[in-house]
Amino acid sequence: MTTRRMFQGLCRLLAALFFGGMLASTYAASLPPAVRQALDAARIPAGSVAVWVQAVDAPGPQLEAGGDRPMNPASVMKVVTAFAALDRLGPSFTWTTRVATGGPVAAGILDGNLYLTGGADPMLNYERLGKLLRQVRALGITTVRGDIVLDGSALVLPPHDPAAFDGRALRPYNSGAYGLLMHFNTLQLRLVPAAEPGRAVGLAPYPALTGVDIDNRITTAPGSCGVWYGNLDAALEAGPQGSRLVLSGSMPASCGQRDWATAPLAPEAFGRALVAALWAELGGKVEGAVRSGVTPGDAAPLLTETSPPLADVVREMNKWSSNVIARQLLATLGRESGASLDMVASGAEAAKAQLAADGIATAGLVIENGSGLSRVERVSARTLAEILLATWRRPFMPEFIAALPIAGEDGTARGRLNDSPARGYAHIKTGSINGVKSLAGYVLDRNGRRHAVVMIVNHAEAGSSQAAQDALLEWVWAGGGTAGTQ
Repeated sequence: MTTRRMFQGLCRLLAALFFGGMLASTYAASLPPAVRQALDAARIPAGSVAVWVQAVDAPGPQLEAGGDRPMNPASVMKVVTAFAALDRLGPSFTWTTRVATGGPVAAGILDGNLYLTGGADPMLNYERLGKLLRQVRALGITTVRGDIVLDGSALVLPPHDPAAFDGRALRPYNSGAYGLLMHFNTLQLRLVPAAEPGRAVGLAPYPALTGVDIDNRITTAPGSCGVWYGNLDAALEAGPQGSRLVLSGSMPASCGQRDWATAPLAPEAFGRALVAALWAELGGKVEGAVRSGVTPGDAAPLLTETSPPLADVVREMNKWSSNVIARQLLATLGRESGASLDMVASGAEAAKAQLAADGIATAGLVIENGSGLSRVERVSARTLAEILLATWRRPFMPEFIAALPIAGEDGTARGRLNDSPARGYAHIKTGSINGVKSLAGYVLDRNGRRHAVVMIVNHAEAGSSQAAQDALLEWVWAGGGTAGTQ
């Protein structure tokens, strides 16, 4: 390398450092003092933060810093998924699960197969599935002489590895989408610690899964509750009669009754285990097997089960940040757009196209699965703010806002702003993975004016930025964001 080229390279490096420092200083200067102080205390540079605050009736933001930079939003990506689904499908959109028979019924016996055909319903839980199978029994079917066939072909999906994100394959947040998803692919575990340390913790699993034996080794521990689930683990082992779910660790007696959850099986296998258990519980018999398959065209329709409307599904997704519902919605967008291959990728393209058609900035937008459980998903604070502002003018605005957790009150935001006068005034979707902490939603200030608020932090210390984010919400509530032109 020549001396001249080395000199030019050094000049470019110095310029980048100088202007980068100037840019970070500009960001810092534009942030409210309480937000800057909290970021400084967390050792997070302002250049690792994007902020956008804009009154819903204002033509532009009253506070903006780094708003055009694509950043990892964690679960705030669900705001994008929710908007695209509501805007494209409508809040009353539903999914349908169908039951059909493959032979005649006489004296309580179905001489053939019983088919359950999924429609990609994200909320076909144990209760609704039980109601459907009870209706099958009420219509005179006690014994299925053939098989019970579960058809999940409604969604065409790429391979899914539940361990790919963080190595924790049995955590429900890592479950993938499926055309006949049942009970969110989740085994719920109610834990009841004993009165004395060292004794076994009581366990009440729900729902029952045929072929899954549970080996509970969780013990009661002394001490304060703290992060009660931090010492719990679940592992799946092969047993003589099928799978064995081994639960280990301890939890303090001071915690009292708690609910934990795991996803011991892939969605397809989970559905087979659940239907087998539930059909037997209802007094039904099957001479063949409960298996996966495809419903033939000549099967005779028997029953249908319609899901709750999309507005309710979005509420369940955002209040509790359900990744598997988000994955189902994105795949549904792909399916409804006419895709026949990889409905996840097609759903991502459909979501981006929907935003672009609505005039929302999509520069740098990357959608992998729509849930935010991703290291590659990206969205700018501007895009999120424009979604929030566009929603304010949409007929589904009430449903969208009602689906967001209320800070200090419910959902995943119930622990935010608890001791603040702003408690209850912010509807926000939050997100958090290693290196990312974010929020997006609406704040009603004390003067009765509503604002779209977005803050994304991408930094190794992002987990320590909650105080800064809460300070921003309080600043908006107190009237700091009222400078926008009406």
